[in-house]
Amino acid sequence: MNDTPIAALAAELRELLGERGISVELPALERASADGSYLSPVIREQLPLGVAEIVAWPTSAELIALTVAAAVRHGVPITPRGKGTGNYGQAIPMSGGLVLDLSKARTIAEVGDGFVTADAGASLSAIEQAANRAGQQVLMYPSTANSTIGGFLSGGSGGTGSIKHGSNSDGFVLALDVVHAVPDAQLVHVDGEAAQPYVHNYGTAGIIARATVALEPLQDWRGFYASFDNFEQALSLIRPFADLEPTPRLVSADQPMLANALPREPGIPADRSSLRAILDAATVAEATRLVEAAGGRVEAVLEGAQATMKISMMSYNHPIEWLQKSYPDTYFHIEVSGDALVDRIEELQAVYPGGMLHIESQHGRPIGMLAGVYSSAEEVYAGFDELTALGVSFHNPHQWYVDFHPERTAALAATTDPLGLLNPGKLRQPTVATGRKVS
Repeated sequence: MNDTPIAALAAELRELLGERGISVELPALERASADGSYLSPVIREQLPLGVAEIVAWPTSAELIALTVAAAVRHGVPITPRGKGTGNYGQAIPMSGGLVLDLSKARTIAEVGDGFVTADAGASLSAIEQAANRAGQQVLMYPSTANSTIGGFLSGGSGGTGSIKHGSNSDGFVLALDVVHAVPDAQLVHVDGEAAQPYVHNYGTAGIIARATVALEPLQDWRGFYASFDNFEQALSLIRPFADLEPTPRLVSADQPMLANALPREPGIPADRSSLRAILDAATVAEATRLVEAAGGRVEAVLEGAQATMKISMMSYNHPIEWLQKSYPDTYFHIEVSGDALVDRIEELQAVYPGGMLHIESQHGRPIGMLAGVYSSAEEVYAGFDELTALGVSFHNPHQWYVDFHPERTAALAATTDPLGLLNPGKLRQPTVATGRKVS
């Protein structure tokens, strides 16, 4: 007897998606309710933050819209999910309800001149491969390249290619088909500037069902590995590498302890600082000259998509994740940016006990992940004032709230989600124990 909203929704979605298109079984619900938030010890101390009551797997953008419409009619909260690779709890269903898993809506509808259109569940690696076959490449993709395009646009921000193109809200998105939380929900097409408010809001003001993103001409990339006696030598090349023309797709560097935690590669010798880059073939000679002039040595230059993808998978959060695997229950991290990452490295790393920096370059500025030994959330927050005093911009990754244009998102959601059913618990400004806002 369908005497609860969940039971009634399950019956309707079985008709719509088939028996294998939904589940109310506990193992499936638990899998659908977890993401990569174990990377944050602050969040990990609070887990679990919610468990789904039903999970659905629509296989097309159109079915995503119909699934949302059904959930709204039954008053069931909806938490969208891609591959669950986000690190900060954005895909955890804090109000239970429906987890809308979009990872099976994988159609790549069109690859055109300068654009690709794909359903939300298409992986960035599949989109990149489709673009390559057409002599093009995506402007950027996350370091977890199997992430879905919908998840990357809803919860991600940058990645491989960001060194030239910035974040995924900087002209990457050309158009979206989104779904609002209304009883007769359907695909709503938005172009250009009208699409931008739906980027990086965790699906709280509309669920991305299909996306059109920018492509550029395919380049001949090389995976470039270098090593140094000390981290300062590697740091000295972050800005010169970023200035190479054509612009690299990625530049990453780590001090020996972080490098030792990475998967063993011939290009990453033990106990040396590591610099890894994805370079246009035309710049390899100049990059080699820069490395040798800085006192380092080139360890490997590799061709092929696999070689460059491997370097991509060792960038952004991944070195911290490998560090945590090597030293369980020890480290946390803060996302940081600014020239102080190069110019004031000793002061920066002294902010937190055991401090060490993984550094990248993005859109002309150094960015990175500052790791420290974890003792308490209060100690993490206490370091924010010191970072500010050093001139370091930072993002607190130990919270799940929308912090990118939250006022804009809230204003949009008032119209697109009048019942507050889209990813409840994510759309408000957080405060921490000190009573002040964090960003």
